[in-house]
Amino acid sequence: MNRDRTTVDEARRQARMDQQELEIKERLHHIRHKIMVMSGKGGVGKSSIAAYLAVSLSRRGWRVGLMDVDLHGPSIPRLLGLKGQAFASGPGKARPVKHQDNLEVISIEVLTGDKDAATIWRGPLKGGVIRQFISDIDWMDLDFLVIDSPPGTGDEPLTVAQTIPEAKALIVTTPQEVALADVRKSINFCRQVHMDILGLVENMSGLTCPCCGHVIDLFKTRGGLLTAQKQNVRLLGRLPIEPEVVTSGDDGRVEILDDEKLGFTIAFKELVDEIERLLGCGNAPVKHAV
Repeated sequence: MNRDRTTVDEARRQARMDQQELEIKERLHHIRHKIMVMSGKGGVGKSSIAAYLAVSLSRRGWRVGLMDVDLHGPSIPRLLGLKGQAFASGPGKARPVKHQDNLEVISIEVLTGDKDAATIWRGPLKGGVIRQFISDIDWMDLDFLVIDSPPGTGDEPLTVAQTIPEAKALIVTTPQEVALADVRKSINFCRQVHMDILGLVENMSGLTCPCCGHVIDLFKTRGGLLTAQKQNVRLLGRLPIEPEVVTSGDDGRVEILDDEKLGFTIAFKELVDEIERLLGCGNAPVKHAV
């Protein structure tokens, strides 16, 4: 009797997994470009770049989804100042939170509603949640899905690589060697799981003195460029240190993208231009200043 019950339970579990696999494939079919933003270590500005990339693309008229798979330390809701929660749209389904008309966001934080709750999960459970972020979330048909992955090469980026095999990696680093050593691991991870690398972004690449205009290389210089050359990957751009990025992130604002006089904003616009060019996007439906 127990053996028969076990067999039935296993059959039901397999049926659920098969159904989820079908739903994932169907959902991914309606997403043109998938970009996973990753880094070898924390503190390099990866989540800020993921958030600004999603906002910038949506402002250009693209339909964008932003999926925060950093389950232990979600930053996206705070960076964007999201106040709402995901709500049910049908049995076992939920709608993502809208940041603007053509930008939808999902994160464990907008599902639980508790910004300070600790997420204590092991690998298999985390993988299941990420798969549900695709299969059980009612995304609109998307031009871009930007995925903010936690630092390192653990369960979350591996699940994304296995679940979204056509995703491309955008790897964020800073110029100093301690970050570059870890980013080389990220590059090797992508190659081992056969994930295309869109390119490398060197963040915090020099601070312009507000008094004299001299550039101060706080974290060394050209490390991202040299790593890109040695590893045979593209350097997509170099983003300078901008104190307003920190202030805006803490306040949940993205107005920094409107200040076209800032070196950071200028460099970020060029980064988005390059990503659009590499992906062969052509012109978006509506063009706005980044």
